[in-house]
Amino acid sequence: PGIDLEVTGIDFLKSQNSHLHHTDAYHMESLVVRRGQAFQLQLSFNRELKAADKLVLCFGIGKRPMKIRWTLISLNPRREQDPSEWQISIIKNSGKECLLSVISSPRATVGRYTLNVKTGTNIYKPKNNAVYLLFNPWCEADVVFLADEAQRKEYVLNDTGYIYVGSAYNIYGRPWNFGQFEEFVLDACMYLLDKSKLKLSNRTDPVFVSRAMSALVNANDDRGVLLGNWSGNYSNGTSPTDWIGSVSILQKYYKTKKPVCYGQCWVFSGVLTTVMRCLGIPSRSVTNFSSAHDTEENLRVDIYLNELGEKLNSISLDSIWNFHVWNDVWMKRMDLPAGFDGWQAIDSTPQELSQGIFQCGPCPLKAIRDGDVYLPFDSKFLYAEVNADKVYWVVKNVNGKDKYIRISTETQGIGMNISTKAVGQNKREDITAQYKYPEGSREERKAMQKASSFIRPSGMVPRARFASTLPMGHMASEPRVLHEAVSKTGLQLEITNTEALYPGNPLELAITVKTSTPGSWTINLAGSCQLQSYTGKVEASLGYVKETIKLEGKSEMQVPLKIAADEYMKTLALVEDEVFILITAIAEVQGTDEKLTKETTMSFEYPPITVQMPETAKLNKDFSCAFIFKNKLNVPLDNCKLLVEGLGIFKKSVFDEGHVKPGRIIKSEIICTPTRLGEKKIIAKLISTQIKGISAEKAVTITE
Repeated sequence: PGIDLEVTGIDFLKSQNSHLHHTDAYHMESLVVRRGQAFQLQLSFNRELKAADKLVLCFGIGKRPMKIRWTLISLNPRREQDPSEWQISIIKNSGKECLLSVISSPRATVGRYTLNVKTGTNIYKPKNNAVYLLFNPWCEADVVFLADEAQRKEYVLNDTGYIYVGSAYNIYGRPWNFGQFEEFVLDACMYLLDKSKLKLSNRTDPVFVSRAMSALVNANDDRGVLLGNWSGNYSNGTSPTDWIGSVSILQKYYKTKKPVCYGQCWVFSGVLTTVMRCLGIPSRSVTNFSSAHDTEENLRVDIYLNELGEKLNSISLDSIWNFHVWNDVWMKRMDLPAGFDGWQAIDSTPQELSQGIFQCGPCPLKAIRDGDVYLPFDSKFLYAEVNADKVYWVVKNVNGKDKYIRISTETQGIGMNISTKAVGQNKREDITAQYKYPEGSREERKAMQKASSFIRPSGMVPRARFASTLPMGHMASEPRVLHEAVSKTGLQLEITNTEALYPGNPLELAITVKTSTPGSWTINLAGSCQLQSYTGKVEASLGYVKETIKLEGKSEMQVPLKIAADEYMKTLALVEDEVFILITAIAEVQGTDEKLTKETTMSFEYPPITVQMPETAKLNKDFSCAFIFKNKLNVPLDNCKLLVEGLGIFKKSVFDEGHVKPGRIIKSEIICTPTRLGEKKIIAKLISTQIKGISAEKAVTITE
């Protein structure tokens, strides 16, 4: 008898495999490959491999790998077909070396496998025997297959991007580092998969995986990644506005295994995009402007104003957020009837329980658009976020009692300018048409009727926290008014700012009242200016205007509304969130029952950060990058911090700049050592007690 065959070494051929599998950017020692695609392994033996020799490669996953559960895959190159749908073949056998090709099943469980090689009675365990298997958008047989290469580059491989914030009338992109390839990020995702308690057989399916991750990115129920906080007090954690990417959040979570403080919707979405892209599921962060919340699935948000046109926080149960950010993930829905493949919405911001825990989706965009709100998961909730109606009520004091008067219903103000980063370009793409048909179109009405038959309609009764004080009126359900009543006066309102909105300057605003039909009209106008956070919560009422104006025929009048800087600067310094300027106007035409409301949200404008650095740099060669900021405002900025991060160039750093007086210029420099080729982005963000919203970015191309 000859010598027993023994394996003396194994080469995972990491650089060639990871290049072919688009995994070369992962910061990992181990091999990372995608399912349903061939990878090669080079085995070395103590002697030549002969036809009679037994050779089996065992890939195991989970605590107790078992063949019966497909969690132990035993591959024998001499055997024809393996029932597991995995394939193995000998490519080349010469001398003591043998080159093998392994193709995993496109339906394999995703996660961390360990490899052992059996030769007869000997078992060889490589020193680093982990192989990470991911979803594969390049493989046609994988349910996450995405045909377009430019889209795969964006939605799977791009590790930077933007998350759109602001308001429907004033959208800006916040640069965000997704960083799915950075150190410990894949490990953190594997830890989350194990923590999800998903059966290994369900870890083959992106529907289960994306739903589980929407639950695990928030800390509710399961001590997941991020703790949400909308209180305005973040003293024992990081304020949600201070993050510039997902990497430090996931690294900290992986290290401590404790929820990281604090997140708000764009942070939850940024982290969920990172987790999805890291696992190989195409994903994008999506922003819905004027997003309806807590409507109890009745497709209506009630907004209460006082007689000055000021929004009242205390009464409303439901709210309209300036913006809300969730995610779309790309997959085939084998669990649904045909026609619902493609983009699915998921949301990791903890808002509403779904099957007992804070998770949301996946729900096909097509189901939202067509009003198929009986389809899983959470389609009613998502449908309401983009399609609810706004109903305005004025609360008037009549003989010491509050009386609620309905002034208008707006059917088009919610779910506007739904936005994501464009494929391959640093600009915004409007994807509203993927979520809803054009307002007022036949298809939209059909979808609305279908949805309304599954969502309980409610009568036009104000739903306030103190419902007992209300005149209950008739409870009958009113059909939704599709066409606004034809106006006698052609009354219109416009809200503008006449000067730039710099913190420290007075806010110069104007309300323009227009009429367009013959006759003399007397109009009672009330307009107010308030500061609100992005969730629609009023932080301060700054001032109002109340006038009666007369207009003849087709004419207009501009009514100024001016707020002194002292009226709002205190609030800016007290509130830890970024705040928006909310202007609301109510007009009533005397002698008619015509009433109109109009509201607009505006953002403050800030001086820019300038980033100075070369356009190109060489791999592993240092270069310097400078950040310059001049305080052009009339007010000093306290506790200034400059946050900077450049993936593949330098780790996140913080410069404390202290107190920056008006006119002062600050300049910070960082020495960069690029470790990866290609276009890399540097992100900078300036935060202070008064302002939170200044960010800048610059790209540099790294060459050999």
